[in-house]
Amino acid sequence: MQGYILNVKKAKNEDTIATVITSNTLYTLYRFYGARHPIVTAGFKIDFEIERDFTPFLPRLRNVIHLGYPWLKIRSRLQIWQNFNSLLYKHLRDIEIPESFYFNLLEYYASVWHLQNPKRSAIEAYVSLLAHEGRLHTPTHCFACGGPIEKEVSLVRAYLPSHPSCAVGLRYRTDKIAALFETLSTIHMEDEDIEGLWTILLQGM
Repeated sequence: MQGYILNVKKAKNEDTIATVITSNTLYTLYRFYGARHPIVTAGFKIDFEIERDFTPFLPRLRNVIHLGYPWLKIRSRLQIWQNFNSLLYKHLRDIEIPESFYFNLLEYYASVWHLQNPKRSAIEAYVSLLAHEGRLHTPTHCFACGGPIEKEVSLVRAYLPSHPSCAVGLRYRTDKIAALFETLSTIHMEDEDIEGLWTILLQGM
């Protein structure tokens, strides 16, 4: 089967525990260290097998083959991809059987990660996730006081919109944020806007 490694943490010695998302399951798997074994790295797509007789608690990750993308060799792009995967892991870690949406989201953005600033892709992916989960609030009313928002909007964690006077957050032109939420695209946004939205995203999904 195939999946994306969302998280890797140390176990005993050089062994690791990997969390892998497939099209229909979030697996927690034990990975033995071995000199001939490919390195298990967060963010990588792999083809793998599961050995269930290893332990009654954790199945074993076996026969791993990396399914690479050319941009994985570009450190700056890889780091942003790994950050996004780490955030997704924290968002999904208590869900054993997530919807196929999350795997398909990684599949799509992995295929286009080289085409633009990866922070733009990460933001577009996140806005798509918020829309899918019904958590994308159009910037017409403040989440804090309920009043209408006019020319400027502040965004806080989860891109919740508010009046600049109601919540401490980065400020944006309301029409820009409305366009982002409607089109799920950052094409109309400046690089400065992108840096701010990425900073908010790093606070958590």
